[in-house]
Amino acid sequence: MGTLGKSKDFSSLNNSSISYLESLYLEDEANSAPEQWGDFFKTGEKETAAHQGSVFTNDPKEVSVTKLIQAYRSRGHLKAEINPLGANDNLNDNGARKIEELELSYHGLSEGDLDKVFKASKELKIPGSSLRKIIAHLEGAYCSTLGIEFVHCNDNLVRRWIYDRLEPTAGEASFPDLKKREIFYQLCRASVFENFLQTKYIGQKRFGLEGGESLIPALNMMIKKGSHLGLREFVLGMAHRGRLNVLVNTFEKSYFHLFTEFEGGVLPEDVKGDGDVKYHLGQSTDIKINNEEIHLSLAFNPSHLEAVNPIVEGMVKAKCKKYYNSNQSKIVSVLIHGDAAVAGQGVNYELANMSRVRGYDNGGTIHIVINNQIGFTAGSNETRSSIYCTDLAKMTDSPIFHVNGDDVEKVVYVFELAIEFRQKFQTDVWIDLNCYRKRGHNESDEPRFTQPIMYEKISKKKSIYDIYLEKIIKENVYQTLEVNRISQDIKNSMEGEFDNAKKKKSNVEVSTLNRYWQSIRPSKQSDFLKSYPTKISLSKLNDLGVKIFEKPTQIKGIKLFSKLVKILEHRRKFFFQDKVVDWAMAEQLAYASLLSEGISVRLSGQDSVRGTFSHRHAFLKDVENESLYTPLQACLNKNATLRVLNSPLSEYSVLGFEYGYSLSRPHALVIWEAQFGDFANGAQIIIDQFITSAESKWQRRSGLTILLPHGYEGMGPEHSSARLERFLQCCAENNMYVVNATTPANFFHVLRRQVKSKFRIPLVIMSPKSLLRHPEVISDFGELTKGDFLEVIDDREVALEKCTKVIFCSGKIYYDLHHHRRVEKINDVALVRLEQLYPLSSDNLKQVIKKYAGVKQKLWVQEEPKNMGAWSHIQFYLGNLGLKCICRSISSSPASGMKRIHDANQKNVIQSAFEGN
Repeated sequence: MGTLGKSKDFSSLNNSSISYLESLYLEDEANSAPEQWGDFFKTGEKETAAHQGSVFTNDPKEVSVTKLIQAYRSRGHLKAEINPLGANDNLNDNGARKIEELELSYHGLSEGDLDKVFKASKELKIPGSSLRKIIAHLEGAYCSTLGIEFVHCNDNLVRRWIYDRLEPTAGEASFPDLKKREIFYQLCRASVFENFLQTKYIGQKRFGLEGGESLIPALNMMIKKGSHLGLREFVLGMAHRGRLNVLVNTFEKSYFHLFTEFEGGVLPEDVKGDGDVKYHLGQSTDIKINNEEIHLSLAFNPSHLEAVNPIVEGMVKAKCKKYYNSNQSKIVSVLIHGDAAVAGQGVNYELANMSRVRGYDNGGTIHIVINNQIGFTAGSNETRSSIYCTDLAKMTDSPIFHVNGDDVEKVVYVFELAIEFRQKFQTDVWIDLNCYRKRGHNESDEPRFTQPIMYEKISKKKSIYDIYLEKIIKENVYQTLEVNRISQDIKNSMEGEFDNAKKKKSNVEVSTLNRYWQSIRPSKQSDFLKSYPTKISLSKLNDLGVKIFEKPTQIKGIKLFSKLVKILEHRRKFFFQDKVVDWAMAEQLAYASLLSEGISVRLSGQDSVRGTFSHRHAFLKDVENESLYTPLQACLNKNATLRVLNSPLSEYSVLGFEYGYSLSRPHALVIWEAQFGDFANGAQIIIDQFITSAESKWQRRSGLTILLPHGYEGMGPEHSSARLERFLQCCAENNMYVVNATTPANFFHVLRRQVKSKFRIPLVIMSPKSLLRHPEVISDFGELTKGDFLEVIDDREVALEKCTKVIFCSGKIYYDLHHHRRVEKINDVALVRLEQLYPLSSDNLKQVIKKYAGVKQKLWVQEEPKNMGAWSHIQFYLGNLGLKCICRSISSSPASGMKRIHDANQKNVIQSAFEGN
């Protein structure tokens, strides 16, 4: 601990906790310990007596008072009156909450010390105060209707910032009358809105905000405060509770359009899809604050609670990079959670883990929990093990503000404090808005079946509106008649729009893609009948090859691993001598060509930098100092950017993040790659609720590309199948591409097509494993410079007049079939590759089918079991061809884990395909 001093007696400290003193010493070294401890920890040469602020030489109770201050900072939240329904446990004789560490006796103090003046009061900026006043000050700061958890934060500047914000004012939220009037008006709008819907649409689901209406003035004031602090855009994600209120009172959605949705309006004729329920819908708007335009976005969200959170983070990352020059103080993500969902949905833990990882950091998110103290019918003790639903925030060193929703001004104070914190420290901050749910889960549900005591309390308590109304009338901020007029004016406005909605029976409003999608149109059926041009010139191909296939020994300042040198030399031989490319080379050339055209590329996934199968090597690493060299950087042009990232092991959040990124960067190639294809199982919610159906539900398009390694090579049930059948089952209305390409050239073209076309739909690619190094999986230059993506590749070896059988297949199995045909010298069986399994509507496919119309034997051959893979899909779309399926038997598992069984099964499939020849 250092030298305490040469001549002074510090025996009065003997009753102090050594661990406590050690923690203070560490804080002192970081300049955040209480002020009077600085003298105590100074070393050797200076006389301690010279420092009059030193209080320890004659009064050990000063130490106790300082420990009491620290106890309030760390444990005061446990005593805070944050529950609007009150608390029944942990009370002392006076009916107040009892926390042992906050009791006088715990620190060796007594009531006899209450009127003594302690120098420790200087730490609270109230020097010369008695212990009684010190405690009152601490109670106000840390134990009122606001409780704060923050001592877990490792950054001493964070802790000191909170001390300085709360302690000088004892946590008081002091607002001028003008601001109180604004708060009341917004609270009034929120409350009248909920009452109006309850009256007009009894029993209809709306997931009302009753019991948590203080969210609205607090959220709006936070946005206003954020604009003063330099923010220009807020991107929100939230589930159902309170969503309609936020849409109307924050995003300025008109009453008319909302009531039209309640009246059962339909989508306009020119809009694709089937729509969704009103409490899933999003909105975007521009508002003016002090002549500054602030953009607000609320992301669409399904009933899978919290699924929208990583998507919002991806949207913010993309917008910040493209439109704010990576200035994170200009845009912020705001996530509004439910208490049961935030603790129960694993996506939030994944997201917290990502929040400070390079490539995913957004400079801090405002997390707001609407804490109803119930999840549908389950109480808190049934839905989590932690004290608070927000305890996951501690893994990111985030402060947590627990606030009583009945205290509207304190809620506003906390929201403004949170946005200040985020702007200053660029890290996450959490608000636990403790409130209640006045009605059942969805207005038609009866909550007294499961929470009779809670709802007995709720039935007897005053509303948030009434509580605040009494306060401002008592303070003469408003007069009763004035308040009544305000409330009636708001209600009259709603009545007028309600009558209009019932009379007009209009179409529902569709939130259009105006900001970033203006040059990108929806797809049309004709788009899928022929290939989109994606070839590049030979001169450009050569130029790109020179840049990205540089000779390893000529890369200045980089010493490469010997095996990597061999790989790079092999690529150079392929390119410069043989004039061909393999899979990895075609991929690199696709990225290089796009970057050279000013199109940004973002690729993320587990081990994507090197590639799971050691094929990509997007970055080259020096073996001595691990410095990086990126060949693709030489191809950048016109402000294009390249990001290749090794992602956390979190498919759910990472895929959601990349999907969100694609929503805000439609002109960039955005790719998520699974380590193995079936790892996408962990992100199935994102796939089902957003990627495959968002255009139908919410008219939201995405050009996200998903790479899923797929192929049966004896690697067991977890590393064979990307569950192709699941994606194909979701295919309809030209909602996405599903591709199982077999040539490097086709991979090159399909990547380019994804951003060169005039529309955007997601692209799912069953990407290869063994084919990455298969000697036949190469393409010559002409396939890149003269061709485009081929949805179907016809047989180029068997003459039609000799053909007695045609085998349709897709993916890796083509090479197994081709090998067998060559070895057995079979010359009358044609192999046709379906490179694109959906949409199956191209002119190319029609021509191939017509070509083989006279061939009697037609097979569909696949590696996957009969109840998996593409067979059901092929039957549905090509059933009139009379195809017979050759494949593995139906199975509950995708593949065998035994190499011998795998080999036998694979041999049986291949031989069965050629039987009778």
